[in-house]
Amino acid sequence: MMPDLSYSIAQTGESRAFPGTHAFIDGATAEGAVLVLLGPAMATRCVAPERTAVLVELGTECLAAYEREEDPPASSNLVGFARWRLGDNTPSDLIELVAGRTTRPNALDAAQAVFEAAGFTVSRCADRAGRIVDRLLRPQFNLALTALDDGLATAEDMDLCLKLGLGYRQGLLAPLLGSGLADHYDVTRALFEVYGQAQYAPPRLAVVARQKADKPSHASPLREAGE
Repeated sequence: MMPDLSYSIAQTGESRAFPGTHAFIDGATAEGAVLVLLGPAMATRCVAPERTAVLVELGTECLAAYEREEDPPASSNLVGFARWRLGDNTPSDLIELVAGRTTRPNALDAAQAVFEAAGFTVSRCADRAGRIVDRLLRPQFNLALTALDDGLATAEDMDLCLKLGLGYRQGLLAPLLGSGLADHYDVTRALFEVYGQAQYAPPRLAVVARQKADKPSHASPLREAGE
């Protein structure tokens, strides 16, 4: 028997996984077997026990943040997902799926089937901060940013070495610097708070980028005084 691959979408605020138009958004129906929640804090607003699965878009948080402690094992239809994305760059086609302590196996299977039918590559992950990709890549980004900050090499030279010596397609710094370092700060800070390992500590360049992004825009006091 073929699984029911129909899905509905509910959204509040901006989705990092689907920031604009996409065929996956267009494929949603009014009453699908799977409910996909896009945007921040949707899981606290939508409970749908009649659905095969409820897919919660995750940021830096774990799916456990939305689970109820009183739920017995294998009783929930909640499944976490994240479409990996570097800063403001176009999201990748990799979907990381997360099962919680109480997630039913059929809910996880349904989530994977829906995304794979839409053409995504799906990886099942443990419910840990950073899942798989961020836990592997962010320390590499941090090393490259620290070397750049220390003046050991230019970004162009480091990326050239990675491409010619290790076969990297783009290098590390070009896509990272072009995507917005403030987001890298947010991710690494969340990882460092959970794991406490120096490899995840936000590097200085990312800290400065976040400070600049958060700084309110005011007119110059000197300009105001001269007016």
